[in-house]
Amino acid sequence: MTSTLPDRWDCRPLLAGEEDLTVVFQPIVDLASASVAGYEALARFPGTAAPDVWFAAAAEAGLGAELEALALRKALAALPDLPPNTFLTVNVSPHLLGTAPVAAALAQPATLRRVVVELTEHMPTPDLAALREQTAALRGRGALIAIDDAGSGYAGLQQLAEVRPQLVKLDRALVAGADTDPVKAALAEMVGTFTSRIDAWLLAEGVETAGELAVFARLGVPLAQGWLFGRPAPHFAPLSPEVTQLVRTQVARAQLAESVASLLRPVRRREAFDGDDGPPPYVVLDRAEVPVELVLADPRTGAPYRAPVSLRVHPSAGVTETLQRALTRPPRPRFHPVPWRAGPL
Repeated sequence: MTSTLPDRWDCRPLLAGEEDLTVVFQPIVDLASASVAGYEALARFPGTAAPDVWFAAAAEAGLGAELEALALRKALAALPDLPPNTFLTVNVSPHLLGTAPVAAALAQPATLRRVVVELTEHMPTPDLAALREQTAALRGRGALIAIDDAGSGYAGLQQLAEVRPQLVKLDRALVAGADTDPVKAALAEMVGTFTSRIDAWLLAEGVETAGELAVFARLGVPLAQGWLFGRPAPHFAPLSPEVTQLVRTQVARAQLAESVASLLRPVRRREAFDGDDGPPPYVVLDRAEVPVELVLADPRTGAPYRAPVSLRVHPSAGVTETLQRALTRPPRPRFHPVPWRAGPL
């Protein structure tokens, strides 16, 4: 490095000029509302080498903090253009968080509200106590804290416990092909359970197919990111109408699969004031069309018998909740069919 100016943190040994580093933004999607919740700022460099190669070269040259600070300054400069009700995620290596260049870059904005500081996990953090103090200071200025690549690498339980992030990004290795690999889906669910226990949000990163989207919609993962939703762009791009519809469709299917509606089977019915209506099974309704009686066949003799309805549910009720309610009934009606309550709840 020919010279280092405190107000510039010179990266000229790596870049011909600061303009060689550009920033693009990839949308982060709120699956429940099929809308953009935020954007991740990603550094781009000239040539074909990936950003990781550039940051690794900077670290080897002793300029890792300077290059990350430059990327941070360029990302945070876009805050005035950030769309309403969205956040901006910026990446920082945990071991560089306390360095002067990175600290100066994060200190430039008057506030870090709507900023998520994402701690990337490419090498171990030697001092977790210092990291906890640094992230607490960032929170004091309005920032949220995220941890990257949960489920692999150095994003261990100890660091999660020390940092207490508000956002946890699922490792891409657990996202890719999760729709065809039940082990990946199970591991993702495990991370999601842990994340909810620490009152954080889980983000599935690297979603590229509708099948992968379906898995994480079914698991109830609130946030997702990947080429399926939109590639990084030099501006804050909205979701396309096609992507919005795809997300809505997959989330609706997932909700259906988790509700009683997915288990509904047609059955004959009749009103209570009518006469008998053929062989069982059928459901008897009162004048308000509420199921009041079941006519079933004895499993041993086949003879019909009547049983009062002991449980009614709406099709939107969850399968697990309904099963728990059904099993609390007395032994005789415990395994009776559960009719959809057609009347008012």
